[in-house]
Amino acid sequence: MTSSDHLLDLIHNTPETDLLLRSSFGFDVHRRHYGEGLGLASGAPLEVIAGESAGGAYFLCAERNGRRPVVFASSEGEGGLLADDLADALEIIIGLEWHDCLLFSGGGDVEVMQASAQRLERTRDKYNPDIDDEAARVAAALSLRIAPVTDLVIRLHAAASKTEPDYVVTDDDGQAFDPLFGEHLEPRGGGRR
Repeated sequence: MTSSDHLLDLIHNTPETDLLLRSSFGFDVHRRHYGEGLGLASGAPLEVIAGESAGGAYFLCAERNGRRPVVFASSEGEGGLLADDLADALEIIIGLEWHDCLLFSGGGDVEVMQASAQRLERTRDKYNPDIDDEAARVAAALSLRIAPVTDLVIRLHAAASKTEPDYVVTDDDGQAFDPLFGEHLEPRGGGRR
């Protein structure tokens, strides 16, 4: 059993963790029907592992160097590498408003992402004062680390920067998705959530 399989089994078999990931962090293992028909431009296989309420999907890629990278594809046509494995992806998902951080990245500028992440974190905490406790409970249940936001931004930027050429998401017609990096510079009103 791979570490990804082990983590997915833990999520499926721990109702509280499953609920927290779904309701607070947008990672729903029961929405595996999302993302059907999507693939990678390289032709490598994708395995849908979760969806999110806006219609996006999380995928495991084929093993590479003993790890299974995680790709995300949004319903709006953006997609790319999220992390080098599921543990890293989940740490980013529970510790960072990662999608908005990428949207407000100034085209992939890590300094813009750091500033956006700080603003997004303040807004997240304002609207969900229990989010840090919820993240800690998920991390404990899945043996994940709670990393500082600055570290998570660096890891997210590094992963998304490696999308091309191996992790470019395509639709069933072979059309490539846009990169995860958005051109916006600053979240207004707390981002999209």
